[in-house]
Amino acid sequence: MATRTYYDPLHQSITLNSLIPEEKMVMELIDSSPFQRLRRVKQLGPAYLTFHGAESSRFTHSIGVFHLARRAINHLSTFDSKLKDYKFILYGAALLHDLGHGPLSHTSEEIFKIKHEDWTAKLINTSQEINLILNRYGKENSKIISDLIQSRKTPNKLIISLISSQLDCDRLDYLMRDSYTTGTRYGQLDIDRIISAMTISPDGDLAIHPKGLMAVEHYLVIRNLMYRSVYNHRLNEVCNWLLEQIIKTARKIGPKKLWADKNMSEWLWNHEEMSLESFLSNDDIVTGYHINKWQDSNDSNLSNLCKRFINRNLLKALNISSFSLEIRLEALAKARILSEKYYIEPDISCGLREQIVKSYHPYKYGLRLWDGENLQALEEVSPLVERLIEPNQSSWLIYPKEIETELKKEIENLKIKHN
Repeated sequence: MATRTYYDPLHQSITLNSLIPEEKMVMELIDSSPFQRLRRVKQLGPAYLTFHGAESSRFTHSIGVFHLARRAINHLSTFDSKLKDYKFILYGAALLHDLGHGPLSHTSEEIFKIKHEDWTAKLINTSQEINLILNRYGKENSKIISDLIQSRKTPNKLIISLISSQLDCDRLDYLMRDSYTTGTRYGQLDIDRIISAMTISPDGDLAIHPKGLMAVEHYLVIRNLMYRSVYNHRLNEVCNWLLEQIIKTARKIGPKKLWADKNMSEWLWNHEEMSLESFLSNDDIVTGYHINKWQDSNDSNLSNLCKRFINRNLLKALNISSFSLEIRLEALAKARILSEKYYIEPDISCGLREQIVKSYHPYKYGLRLWDGENLQALEEVSPLVERLIEPNQSSWLIYPKEIETELKKEIENLKIKHN
């Protein structure tokens, strides 16, 4: 068959036609084993323990990003027909932008200390399967796409804006998809209006026509809400902290005393020199299997951490974002003392999870309005967007439920002491 259709809950029918060369390339990339691995990497990491519907994969998201990139380039080509020449680059970058994600998506970047952009570029350049497909349709395609993803080098600045900017196809898809799967309903973007408002600025970059201003404002507000209510959700922070402690504890035990298969051993103790084979062999299933096995570890700390995660016996978390750093550290110290009082190991039950999130970065690939005569920075036109520049800091004190009553009393005393 010349065509293939993916039925997506957000974008409905995503049809590919093998008689169109750039779409035939996409079909071949989707069928490659490195891309199929993304079916086994959850889009939202451990968020399924907080939002039971958060089971979508990087595979589904990546196809969605390609679909939006195709829609965007077809629209923008009406302003500049030469953009059609970049479809192979755009489609390859949109589809493969998350190829280098480790198990549990962004969580693996924290716990294994890797950057998914670096591994994406490495896979594009050194995976024979991916490399051959890309370069069959253009001699330098793999190098151009890897440079675009890793260091934003590109022969056309508008193409990189569709892949990585304040209004890229990646963000548009994940906000809609993550909202849909978590049931939060914030991410109901007016995607048709946003794409129809995309235009080309005099310097050849992506811009927004003023008719799309409210739709873009809405998108930026949604992004702020999604970070506050989903990505930095209290229990999601606890789950990420637990996973971080599991890997930290496993590494500390060492390869002589802890069982791990050959590939996981590289992830744990030799990740800086990890082979391509070991990287591709790890996914949510493999990591989950190890965590499940480690429940029976002779090391009580590792065993307890893994049991907490597997059985969803989660620690508690208290929002102390409004406190000064001094009070936050004192609160953590109080939690550790109280845990010891109840014979609970504080190293695996008490911690701080702190995040600083900006909804909009005006100086980092910021958005501009272009009406055909005037080019203006978005924050200069929109008071709402200007407010979104202010960073949001979240700080969660993680602790065991056994100390909750006493800990809250201690924190009240700290507030009185520092007033």
